[in-house]
Amino acid sequence: MPDVTRRGMLGAALAAGGLLGAAAGGDEKHAKDKGDESLPNFRFAIEAQRGGSAKEATVTEFPISRGIGGVSMRLDPGGLRELHWHAIAAEWAFVLKGRVRTTVIEPAGNYETKDFGPGDVWYFPRGHGHALQGLGPGEAHFILGFDDGAFSEFGTFSVTDWLAHTPSDVLARNLGLPAAAFAGFPKKELYITKGAVPSPLPPEPVAGSQKIPPQTHKYQLLAQAPRTFPGGSLRVVSAKEFPISTTMTGAFMTLQPGALRELHWHPNADEWQYIIEGNARMGLFGSSGRARALDFSPGEVGYVPRGYGHYFENTGDGELRVLLLFNSGTYEEISLATWLASNPSQLLAVNFHIGEDVVAKFPKGTSTITSKDSPRP
Repeated sequence: MPDVTRRGMLGAALAAGGLLGAAAGGDEKHAKDKGDESLPNFRFAIEAQRGGSAKEATVTEFPISRGIGGVSMRLDPGGLRELHWHAIAAEWAFVLKGRVRTTVIEPAGNYETKDFGPGDVWYFPRGHGHALQGLGPGEAHFILGFDDGAFSEFGTFSVTDWLAHTPSDVLARNLGLPAAAFAGFPKKELYITKGAVPSPLPPEPVAGSQKIPPQTHKYQLLAQAPRTFPGGSLRVVSAKEFPISTTMTGAFMTLQPGALRELHWHPNADEWQYIIEGNARMGLFGSSGRARALDFSPGEVGYVPRGYGHYFENTGDGELRVLLLFNSGTYEEISLATWLASNPSQLLAVNFHIGEDVVAKFPKGTSTITSKDSPRP
């Protein structure tokens, strides 16, 4: 893997604008897209970007995504996402395949080195220095989420970029080396580079070799027992389950063919989605008569602004698997069914111009996910 620069990666993505515009806006692949086109586009084909080991969905490429940005990143064995920090955003990640080692340091001087595999999550608070390296065998693929849609070009600081723009005499005084020692250091940001696969971590750290932080940066999401429903399942990891993750919540959702993630909204957070497997339709309601439904395929990203009503439906023949991110450490939702069930029947009858006998047939509360053939109360 040659060195991959961030600005080169972004340039390639922007140069692919024609391709991305078609993939995100309603080509033959998405012929069923329908609804109010005054509602901002909420689909982006992140994996359609050309080349590179990191493909971004920030406000630059996906304007609606002001509250959350994302990256689909791949590292070969030994591939290193160099030491860096994000000044304006925390980083949340989910490993899709392969193995990754992370290192992170906190302001108090505590640090942690952990290995991650499929289904594992990490969280690095804003400004915490960290690095990522592929462990092999084979490629590691993981999805990164950030609690600011402008996290990248405006708030990512790389160590090679910093040192390349610092006088060598200042570096010499700071690091205790002769100024000549810095002649061979990189002259620009590396972003991603290649090295040897690191040695396995010892089962038990050598006594006194680490300054373990009070809260771990690792959570095994797929090891969590899921909430199961007639049409699928849902795993949620918020700050309640993963205390360090104070600004972001993640979820892993499965829907069986024809199943529906019922109408709901999130009062406290935007929602960012990555389609891992399967085909879906998402309907979005943006108030003032604006509603739109778009079809999604694997490798595409969806976005729901805070407070917008929405639903998710599996339109394919196989299981739908979706990664969900929210820019709040507290998970909140209100479902349409629960809202209606919380009101007097007479009020609902007046509101909808129907009889109370019809109201009596409404669901008595949320089902979260319903199967294609689920009976309703």
